[in-house]
Amino acid sequence: MTKQYSLPATVYLLSFTIFSLVTAEFMVAGMMPALADAFSVSIAQVGNLIAFYALGMALGGPPVIMLLLVRRVSNKHALVGLLVLYVVAAALAAAAPTYSVMLIARCLMGISSAACIGLCLTICAALVPIDARGRAISVVLAGLMLAPVAGVPLMAWLEQHFGWRASGWLIVAMASLCTLLAATRIPRVEPGSEPALRQQWATLNRRSLWAAYLTSGLIIGATFAAFSYCAPILIDAAGLQPRHLAPLLALYGIANLLGNYVVGRVADRYTMPSLGWGLAMLVVSLSGFALAGDRLWLNIGFFIMLGLTGVALNPAMVARVMKAAEPTALVNILHTSVITGGLAVGSWAGGAVIETGYGLRAPLWVGAGIAFVGLLSLWRPFAVRREAEVCV
Repeated sequence: MTKQYSLPATVYLLSFTIFSLVTAEFMVAGMMPALADAFSVSIAQVGNLIAFYALGMALGGPPVIMLLLVRRVSNKHALVGLLVLYVVAAALAAAAPTYSVMLIARCLMGISSAACIGLCLTICAALVPIDARGRAISVVLAGLMLAPVAGVPLMAWLEQHFGWRASGWLIVAMASLCTLLAATRIPRVEPGSEPALRQQWATLNRRSLWAAYLTSGLIIGATFAAFSYCAPILIDAAGLQPRHLAPLLALYGIANLLGNYVVGRVADRYTMPSLGWGLAMLVVSLSGFALAGDRLWLNIGFFIMLGLTGVALNPAMVARVMKAAEPTALVNILHTSVITGGLAVGSWAGGAVIETGYGLRAPLWVGAGIAFVGLLSLWRPFAVRREAEVCV
């Protein structure tokens, strides 16, 4: 019996790094009233602290990576340097005297975060054999899944007991630890061993890569068109008691982890089938959720089903990108930017249909529609693969 390849400890360090970054991104959601009171602004303005973080990720990450490639900075040194910038920006946010300073600090955190996540995936891919990449990526992305389940509730608890600045300083401490470990534990890379910018740029000409990007953006857009408004849907439309929302969100997070684990085990060998079945499940869960009416347990069941797919398909999304092109820093950071853009567009579309007057469940139909388009986006790649198999 062949012994399974054991992942290096550095993979788990990269997972903790992503956990810290994503926790910081979404922690604002758990302390909105406190921040609104502290800066004397509206809840909507506090929400902009998340939006500006996402904006920094979507627009700032690729230029930073391209600049580092032009300067021929190794992936390890780039990650350490960007984490140092992140620590400085996080400290500025934790000590922010005004709302404007906080907004600027959050934007800087987003720029650093996007580049760091892309580099974490690139370094992870270089650390393991090709046939173990899907499993390694699922471990790294488990940090992303754990952030809403453990990181955000922890930050909310700290805010309630010690104030919002305590949460901010914990992020600084976590990011500092990640920086130290990255500097000392990630293997050294010889200068010039990583592809130059011109080589990495050339890989962007591949249609298969942009097809993979498109599907990833549609998956995340569909998921967050619905998930962004899950609280009012579950409480106001389905009849869930507010006190039961936090435990239900924890169950959703556990479903994310379970789905991520399962997809990670099969993503290398069955990349396209994983995406196809996952998207079909996403369409069914969102449509069922939209049609569940006031039957609470049916609503809960479809919500948990949503947790098993959507974001949990990340290992398959990344595996497809890595098969379409060499997983360089530029390829991965663009993937991160597309995913972040999908999140922003999906959330906006879900809110737009509510404001237009189509009701609280309308975002679920928007998500189902986007997921169906995502399913259609796989048709051509499946057809090409079948033709190749027939020719062989």
